[in-house]
Amino acid sequence: MYRHNLKQLELVEFSLPFEGRLSPDNKWIKLSRLIPWEQFEESYQENFSDSGVGNPALSVRMALAALIIKEDLGLSDRDCVEQITENPYLQYFCGLKAFITEAPFDPSMYVHFRKRFPADVVQHVNDVVADKIREAQPPPDDPEDPQPPSANDKKGSETGAPPANQGKLLVDATCAPADITYPTDLKLLNTSREKSEEIIDELHKARGPGHKKPRTYRQRARRQFLSAAKSKRLSRKKLRKCRRQQLGYLRRNLKSIGKLAEQVDLTVLDRRQYKNLLVISEVLRQQTWMHENNARRIDDRIVSISQPHVRPIKRGKAGSDTEFGAKLSISLIDGVSFVDRISWSNYNEGLDLIGQIEFYRMRFGCYPESVHADKIYRNRTNRRYCKKHHIRLSGPKLGRPPKITEADAERIKAQKQQARQDEIDRNAVEGKFGQGKRRYSLNRIMTKLSGTSETAIMLSFLVMNLKRWLATLFFSFLREQMQALRSVRYALLGVAHS
Repeated sequence: MYRHNLKQLELVEFSLPFEGRLSPDNKWIKLSRLIPWEQFEESYQENFSDSGVGNPALSVRMALAALIIKEDLGLSDRDCVEQITENPYLQYFCGLKAFITEAPFDPSMYVHFRKRFPADVVQHVNDVVADKIREAQPPPDDPEDPQPPSANDKKGSETGAPPANQGKLLVDATCAPADITYPTDLKLLNTSREKSEEIIDELHKARGPGHKKPRTYRQRARRQFLSAAKSKRLSRKKLRKCRRQQLGYLRRNLKSIGKLAEQVDLTVLDRRQYKNLLVISEVLRQQTWMHENNARRIDDRIVSISQPHVRPIKRGKAGSDTEFGAKLSISLIDGVSFVDRISWSNYNEGLDLIGQIEFYRMRFGCYPESVHADKIYRNRTNRRYCKKHHIRLSGPKLGRPPKITEADAERIKAQKQQARQDEIDRNAVEGKFGQGKRRYSLNRIMTKLSGTSETAIMLSFLVMNLKRWLATLFFSFLREQMQALRSVRYALLGVAHS
């Protein structure tokens, strides 16, 4: 059950002990006034039934504010609830009317909050925040600097002619690693064997006394695994032998589970154990095929028993050739980031460029003047598309470079300067990845489900855009003050001359 209880609070209504007052200059007070909480009420209410039975759920402001606070502070669920309990500014941001000394909700509620805000809902929140940022941004000092129009501008032209290209579009892709141990085939088989032994113990216990427990050889299997895992110089022959042994133990355990399932219903297993049974069955199939065919890869390869949705992402970066997590493509428009795609399987991000450009046109009513991307985006299809719509794609042209003559020296020099400036402009999207991975949780996604992990990724970019919003308001205030001082100065100079 859910009751609509969202009200935008005034600053004077929040009661503090000892007749204290909140400072209006605090960032949480400013953010609470900027975020349009009521716009997300309808999508949040869809998570609840209309039966009218049960306790009323926490408000959309409480749920969304708690997720924003956790991402901004970088704390665990329990520590974040403690911070909210101790800080009156955080309680005001969550929508409370007065300071309370007890926890507003249990730390386990964070799991439900992340499920109630799937990635598409957080993306809608991010789009609303992006529109607010565009409205708050001052006009550029340099009139020749191409800026995208506001999202509220009239789309198109009154004469029917297509609008001129404006603004810069920066695109790139990265991987958000999941919180899993570095996977190896031997380690994965050992974990699967241990999980299967837990299932055998549970099914044997459900049969009651008087039955003989199936053999698992767990001690022998453990010794053989440690013998290979702790070897400083593990030969390929010994590794293959140990993998064959672990496959045999796992295959035997699954046969024993099949026989036990004929006597005991599998409903005695909890949800986690039943999920593990399905996952380790697929792991056995994949590892057996790879062992028999002496292969090192297979489609939809499972690398984690607890998070079977995680896939290896080949990145080719220095220090981490392969990462394990979700791959995402983003577009950066005037400092505001948008997540265009999240996938747990590897893909070619160059195929997303046309869709990202069309999203830009749908949002601003015109195509960008230039697109800044790395080499993988500069394929022939994307080049033809950009040429058709008069969009300058950064980077050198395809083919052999032409011979440089004295007449072309100035043109070649200008092209090199433009290419260097394009790379400088593209540093902004790389910096956005660095900000998300160093300051926020994009470097290690701690959630375990695929849906909640996508929500955590979207929240990282949402909080970064909110910080951009605060910075925009601050610089707008400084700009107004400088203009006021400049006007006073000109007035005083005019009086002095007269």
